[in-house]
Amino acid sequence: MSLKSGLASFFLLQFGSLSSSTSTSTAVRRCNFGHLRPVPPSKRAFTCLATSSPQSAEKSDGELLVVVGGGAAGVYGAIRAKSLAPHLNVLVVEKGKLLSKVKISGGGRCNVTNGHCPDTKILAEHYPRGHRELRGSFFNTHGPGDTMSWFTDHGVALKIEEDGRVFPITNNSSSIVDCLLSEARERGVLVSVCLQTGKTVTSVSAGVQGKFILKVEKRSVEFLEYLEADYLLIASGGSRQGYDLAVQLGHSIVDGVPSLFTFKIKDPLLSELSGLGPMLVTHWGLSGPVILRLSAWGARDLFRAGYKALLMVDFVPDLHIEDMKSILSQQKQKFAKQKVLNSCPSEFGIVKRFWKYMLDREGLNCDTLWASVSNNSLNSVAYLLKHCTFEVVGKGQYKDEFVTAGGVPLSEISLKTMESKIRPNLFFAGEVLNVDGVTGGFNFQNAWSGGYIAGTTIGELAAKAVC
Repeated sequence: MSLKSGLASFFLLQFGSLSSSTSTSTAVRRCNFGHLRPVPPSKRAFTCLATSSPQSAEKSDGELLVVVGGGAAGVYGAIRAKSLAPHLNVLVVEKGKLLSKVKISGGGRCNVTNGHCPDTKILAEHYPRGHRELRGSFFNTHGPGDTMSWFTDHGVALKIEEDGRVFPITNNSSSIVDCLLSEARERGVLVSVCLQTGKTVTSVSAGVQGKFILKVEKRSVEFLEYLEADYLLIASGGSRQGYDLAVQLGHSIVDGVPSLFTFKIKDPLLSELSGLGPMLVTHWGLSGPVILRLSAWGARDLFRAGYKALLMVDFVPDLHIEDMKSILSQQKQKFAKQKVLNSCPSEFGIVKRFWKYMLDREGLNCDTLWASVSNNSLNSVAYLLKHCTFEVVGKGQYKDEFVTAGGVPLSEISLKTMESKIRPNLFFAGEVLNVDGVTGGFNFQNAWSGGYIAGTTIGELAAKAVC
């Protein structure tokens, strides 16, 4: 049930209170790509779930890129690096499920990007954290158009919906997941998933000649392995793992807080309006695209306020309050003998159920005839529609698009290369950075762009290293 048939309403938030394991091995070694040594299973070297062909799996010489995080940014970056430097060994280590957010996003359809922002400056304005920094080369290097072209060129037909969101024509996120995994397999990218191997990167330190020494552990059994990498790309999303690795290599972290969430509202009458619209009313409060965008921009203020605030909504933003008073007066004269519930002014663009909610909040009996409504009551209804307040008493979670505000500060990396300004050959991409977007495909676009740029830089460096 749409609260308003026109455009999204104007919102204002007022914040504030209202009322150990032992090691079995300490040798530093490279990952044995697809070739397992004949030793007992409990003492094997760090093994990989080989997605490469047998031919490429045998190539264990050369430099190594380790990507921590098997989400959109990590896998996309790994593919890009491997495509520019085929000789480069690339290992993606994922702590949870591979491409899990890609799989569940958009209600299982995968909102790939947004197709209504060809201007990079306008595009950048959709990022509460990052809207200033992303105005430059970031999206110019690899923007929404480039992302759509990449997936189209790799066999995934896309469609742009009316609101700009881009989905695969199949309406199934598996089209995107399968495309990425197929390309990774063809390029020779190797993947290790903790849920299957039980192994994860727990710490990192600087090695000799600028290399990285990654500590790999298996929690279920006594296991310790060290992995040496020439390049490290941290694309672990908003997890603590990525933050810890970044700190160990000299970076600071902006503490993460939830960015996209619903509002719990204290109003027993509101639950009667449950339904769909730009602002979705649920049995516990408010959700929908406009609420999620508002939660993103107010993420840190709401966190500091304990998710307690007053939400003020202008349900008729296109009309001045004096015009509304005049419209209501004309309605009274024209429909004097009709009940106020049965003839809401069409100029307001609100549906009958919401009109009843407004009348109930104002204390007007819905069976009252227009002729009996006082001018003071008309003025009060107009004011309520322009300044309707809701008491926010907590937050919910928007499961499909859960995003964290926080991470590695953008001031500590170069957006032209995604390389750390603190340590050479260290790269970041995706949500591990202090960047987050509103709903509509913007968070994935940050991942594609960052992964592509990081992968390009690493691939070019690796290609030069063999020349």
